Parts: sequence; structure tokens; C-alpha cells
Amino acid sequence: MSTPAAVHELARDLLAGLDRVVIGHGEAKESLVACLLAGGHALIEGVPGTGKTLLALGLSRLAGCSFRRIQFTPDLMPIDLIGTNILDQRRNEFTFMPGPVFAEVLLADEINRTPPRTQSALLEAMQERAVTIDGVRRALPRPFFVIATQNPIEFEGTYPLPEAQRDRFLMRISVGYPDADDEVGILRSYAAGRSLHEQVLGSLTPLADPGRISEAQDVIAAQIRVEDRLLRYVRDLVAATRSDSAVQLGAGPRAGIAILAASRALAAIRGRDFIIPDDIKGTIPLVLSHRIVLAAESEMEGGTVAETISRITTAVEIPR
Repeated sequence: MSTPAAVHELARDLLAGLDRVVIGHGEAKESLVACLLAGGHALIEGVPGTGKTLLALGLSRLAGCSFRRIQFTPDLMPIDLIGTNILDQRRNEFTFMPGPVFAEVLLADEINRTPPRTQSALLEAMQERAVTIDGVRRALPRPFFVIATQNPIEFEGTYPLPEAQRDRFLMRISVGYPDADDEVGILRSYAAGRSLHEQVLGSLTPLADPGRISEAQDVIAAQIRVEDRLLRYVRDLVAATRSDSAVQLGAGPRAGIAILAASRALAAIRGRDFIIPDDIKGTIPLVLSHRIVLAAESEMEGGTVAETISRITTAVEIPR
């Protein structure tokens, strides 16, 4: 694979494969594939039973990547995530036992249920693509893709993700309830005796491998063209979040880099080797919604992050 056209073909195949196992949620599926190909990490929000785990499992199998799932709980320790050195009494030496973070796709289920100390261990892995254990730095595999899930309406027994942790996620993807036709399709599948979680998921065959996914990430980073006027558009959008009266904490420079990476991935998925303003506008809610904090007065008046982002996006002039 050496061209954006090949990346487009790969993305099309991945999305077609996901359509077999996840009914509906078309935008969420495209966003998750874009996040993988952009080399970022995804935070998926949705109530239980909406297919978050199924999305992660399906994409990892189609991509041919190793997959580990870890349930985040209040008693989870950093060593449960990154691994530790264990004394081998027969040889009288320490042996490294890698944790689940040493996988190409890691599903961090209910990430906000673990305390900040464990969250910080994952933070290093997400940012540095490596972990430090007993003073030894160990590189993680490539690709390394974290898919974290959290329930947006449950607060008891949770630890809200700090701003620094949220900023490491390229996208926040919302998975809501399926529409009426899609929900009937889900019921029809199970009524016919086909379990999406078991039979359909188990029948998926890899369409790629880690090397091909990594190569696609390189192609997107190097060969999807961006004009200077669009770079200024991205900068203006990010800067507008810092001066808006409804926003207490605006987006930092990493947000602009994330918009650029996500827009390039979307352009490749849609069959182009250049980005257009619509690619950028399509990524704004995904990239900014978890990076800005509303002012207390705005929240008291019923303002929401989504409404604020929509207003800012409308106010910033689109380059022609």
C-alpha cells in the first residue's frame, strides 16, 4: 500500500465488514475507522447495550490486530495494566510479564471507573507509545490503538477523566440508541438465530494486518495534501474556543493537530488525496467536544458543549 487510493479501498472494506456485525451507527463506524487510520485513540460514550464493545471487537478482527480487553474497576492497579517484573525462582532472575496494554488494540472498558493513578499509567502509554517499568522503557506495538468506553450518565463510583487524559483522545464518539429500523434489524437477526456477538463476529476474517494498518497511517500523514488556507481555518476554529464567553477552558494546540489528522483520515476514507472544509467541519464535534470546558454561568443557563461548538463553527468564516 503506497497511495491514498489504496487506503480508501482498505477503509471501504473495513466499513463493509463492520456493517455485517454492527447494525446502524454509520457515523460512529466511519469515525472509529478514521481514528484508527489517523493513528489516534477513541473515547466512545454511550449507555450500556448500544454496541460499543461490538464495534471495538469487530474493528480489531477486521484489521487483523491483537486485541485485549480490560475492565476498569476502582481496585485496578497500574501493574494490572502495564505489567510487572516477576522473580523466576528457578533461574533466580526477574522476568517481565507484559500487561494487556501490550496489544495493538486495547479496549479500556468503563475507563472512568478506575482511580487517577491507574489512569495516569494509561496516559503515558497513549502519549509516548511506551511504558516505563522499574526504570526500563518498553515500546508498545504499532499500531497501538486505545478504545475507551464510558457511560455518560452514571456518576456514582466514577473518577472523571482529567483534562490532560481527555486531550490524549483524538476523538470522542457518541453511540446513541439505534433508530427504529436498525433496532428491528437487530431483533430480526436474533430472531433468526444469528447472534451478532458470537456467530457473526466469529465469522469475520481479517482484511488487513498490523503492517498494512501502520502503512495506511503513514500514507495519510504524508500524502493527504492540505492547503495553507485550510490550516488557517483550523487555527481560527481552535482560537475561537479560547475567546468565547461561554467557554472557561478553550482547546489547546494539540486540538488543531488532532483536527488536521482526523480530517486527513476522513478525506482518504472518502476517496480524496486532499482535504476540503467539509472534512474539517465533520471532525470538529468529534475532536473538540471533550477538549473544552464551559463556564459555570453558561452551564447554569442551560448551555451545552455541543451547542457552543456548533455556534463557534458557524461563526468562523469558511475559506473559499
